[in-house]
Amino acid sequence: MELNEKSSRIPGFYNMSVEERLKIVKEWANLTDDEVAILRNFGNLDPSIASCISENVIGVMCYPFSIAPNFKINGKDYLIPMVTEEPSVVAAASNAARFMRRDGGIKALADKQYMVAQIHIMKSLMPRYSALEILIHKDEILEIANSTNKTLVSLGGGAKDIEVRILETRRGPVIAVHLIVDVLDAMGANTVNTMAEAVAHLIEKITGGEARLKIVSNYAIYRLTRSWVKIPVDDIGLDVAEKIVDASAIAEADVFRAVTHNKGILNGVIAVALATAQDHRAIEAGAHAYAARSGSYKPLSTWNIENGYLVGALEMPLQVGVVGGTVKVHPIARIALKILGVKTAKELAEIMAAVGLAQNFAALKALVTTGIQAGHMKLHARNLAIMAGATGELIDMIAETMIREGKISFDYARELLQKLVKTGDK
Repeated sequence: MELNEKSSRIPGFYNMSVEERLKIVKEWANLTDDEVAILRNFGNLDPSIASCISENVIGVMCYPFSIAPNFKINGKDYLIPMVTEEPSVVAAASNAARFMRRDGGIKALADKQYMVAQIHIMKSLMPRYSALEILIHKDEILEIANSTNKTLVSLGGGAKDIEVRILETRRGPVIAVHLIVDVLDAMGANTVNTMAEAVAHLIEKITGGEARLKIVSNYAIYRLTRSWVKIPVDDIGLDVAEKIVDASAIAEADVFRAVTHNKGILNGVIAVALATAQDHRAIEAGAHAYAARSGSYKPLSTWNIENGYLVGALEMPLQVGVVGGTVKVHPIARIALKILGVKTAKELAEIMAAVGLAQNFAALKALVTTGIQAGHMKLHARNLAIMAGATGELIDMIAETMIREGKISFDYARELLQKLVKTGDK
């Protein structure tokens, strides 16, 4: 190794203070004093809280916290907190919600908040026989699981059932044991992980095998949420409604389109998830797995015309919580839940599914009419103007000029700014 070669091996980095880590990173990356000052700005998140949420913290990265108005869900009006960096998502959701306010607005219904804890047993000499033996000990397994969280049980939650499957893997047969747990208003990962670890020893004893994995499954098939809406065809025009149905049919037939169709849904769902400090990776993983449950990847929503209405329906697993974890630690997440006025995980899931459906409608409507870039490019033009150095009224002046002339680029934004500054100097 050359004498001057940098090494990322830094013993005790996790034990250092934020300032000590910043000093190391500054030297490593040759950061300027201005860049370090930006990292020191923790905004609305206290450094001590940031360090509780994550490890090796040297700063925070802020995203816009926005509000989408106009939503009526299950007959109740909501202001929807959304966190996203993608242009036009919030505007699109807000606009779509205007079309969906009749007859109680968007309808949504979440299942019970059941999560799955998995225990995978390997090296059992009689896996098929042992799998059935596990069922005999069901009550004992559930009792051990529930002993780990008596508070949850006292509130009506806890381990409710077990399932057993045999998996044929390239490493031999595996017994997959599922604990079905009602986690009530929590996301539930920590709860079910603890239960899985608690019952693993008994299951090993029953099967004569080894518990290789003991962890939550993020394929939350018992935690489905559905949302649906009807929009009078006259409100958007028959031609547009027909084209939206065409777009839906294409997504059902074409996996390339289905992925992007579902991404549009997740634009809305994940924006709310981020605002309320949910595990958005778990939500996305579960959603994509559910989209592929038939063996081929399909859209999570469909659109049809029925009796003079454009009818949209969405179904997806949603594993969310309003208690525990980052939800209760992050000050902005607490504010977001207060704005929503939600008290249960069920209601939050229903809101998220409704927003996902609205976002989907907005994307499809844009695609079959003006094109998706119209809204995107308007905000993109503003971003380019800001990047070029524009401030105040100059931002909109430059953005509007670029859009009007069809020349949206950083170089042209910089050129327009220079012209406007020279004109102002005169």
